[in-house]
Amino acid sequence: MNRVESKLKNFKIEDRKALVAFIIAGYPSLNGTKELALNLEKEGVDILEIGVPFSDPLADGPVISQAYYNTLKSGFKTKDLFSLVEDIRKDSNIPLVVMVYYNIVYCYGVEKFINNLKKVGVDGIIVPDIPLEEREELNTYCNNFDVILIPLVAPTSKDRIKKIVKDSRGFTYCVSVKGTTGKSIVLTDDLIDYMKFCRNASHNQCFLGFGVDSKESVNKVKEHCDGVIIGSAIVKRLNSDEEFDKNLRKIRSFIREVRKEMDKD
Repeated sequence: MNRVESKLKNFKIEDRKALVAFIIAGYPSLNGTKELALNLEKEGVDILEIGVPFSDPLADGPVISQAYYNTLKSGFKTKDLFSLVEDIRKDSNIPLVVMVYYNIVYCYGVEKFINNLKKVGVDGIIVPDIPLEEREELNTYCNNFDVILIPLVAPTSKDRIKKIVKDSRGFTYCVSVKGTTGKSIVLTDDLIDYMKFCRNASHNQCFLGFGVDSKESVNKVKEHCDGVIIGSAIVKRLNSDEEFDKNLRKIRSFIREVRKEMDKD
């Protein structure tokens, strides 16, 4: 069974919420990314989402966009993603999901990209900029190589959510805001209604992302979703001018707090 699906099955059995952490391949360095990944797992992260740096990340706010820019400027190439995952897999069996813009996949070659993901041990892929009507080829190769194509839905796509999640596997990534990553989440009646709709429309567990940036925000939203995805709050702590080890300790402490909050009744 795919690692993501195996983990999701355990969530249901244990009746617990999932914690997904977003990190960036090659940021602050390839070795630093691996060290960050292993430490996040130690602090209770259930699934790791690895972002692939891209020059025009339309779904991402300034924190992640700047980190992408810095990583590309330092010489990151798509091939480095595969070597990084291969390296992580030497020391970890945590479910890994890659978040990548479709231009990268298309230019690399769709079949080759998905095949390589499978070879190095990636379990799923999120492609935020591919429309429902254009994902058939990608979906075919994902099914062929058992790499789960994670559906991503947003408040603006409410009338299309049932179609987007149809026949999907894994979890449903529910974007909390009408915009990019990085803005703190605000629990409104609209957001609560949106999450109810997502959970009714999807046969998958529904994870909430974009703006979950503190234990307080986790406390607000956890009863309305099956898991949370934290990204900008982690990357922001890596942006500090302090040494990597100090930033890593801050991230570990932050994730420890979040995990504790999620596990509260």
